[in-house]
Amino acid sequence: MAGRPRGVDDAVVLARTAEVMGRTGPAGLTLAAVAREAGLAPATLVQRFGSKRGLLLALAEQSARDAEALAGRVRAGHGSALAALVALAVESTTGIAAPEAYANHLAFLCADLADPVLRAHALAVHEAQGRAVAALLAEAADAGELRPGTDTAALASSVRAVVAGTGLTWALDRHGTLPERLRRELAALLGPHLPSSDGTTLEDA
Repeated sequence: MAGRPRGVDDAVVLARTAEVMGRTGPAGLTLAAVAREAGLAPATLVQRFGSKRGLLLALAEQSARDAEALAGRVRAGHGSALAALVALAVESTTGIAAPEAYANHLAFLCADLADPVLRAHALAVHEAQGRAVAALLAEAADAGELRPGTDTAALASSVRAVVAGTGLTWALDRHGTLPERLRRELAALLGPHLPSSDGTTLEDA
């Protein structure tokens, strides 16, 4: 009976799946393509995940777990809640270095919206990210990083809109890198809410 190859666990397979997704889009993501990337036989992936849809479901579930963990990991690495917020936006796009990769991941999201099960996982990721943004802004307000009276709930919605819109705009005009654009646009959004105009709380992101 074929066993699971040593050193190639599910987390590695799912990471390779995300990489193939960014390169090929929905049409090019096959079990064979992922198997080649992971150094496995396609039959091994069938054993583990059952089908391409099963693999995508596993990736969606992992993405939801990762979204929950990322915020804590990023916050621990920054002294400022606002710096952590910017870093969270940047790190959530890790692996999307090219506009084509962004477009391919977006194509998968569009497909997810038509599948109730995959949409539920995509929604879980979205909600986890929203909770993290809201918590960081609330912490920033409590710490005096934002002007007194700042509506952090409204600002959280604006942050989410700016992050999503920046990705789309960057994929179209292709000016600079996505991390550069995210930092710039978030600095512009958050700047008027800072207690001073120098933006120093964002510099270490």
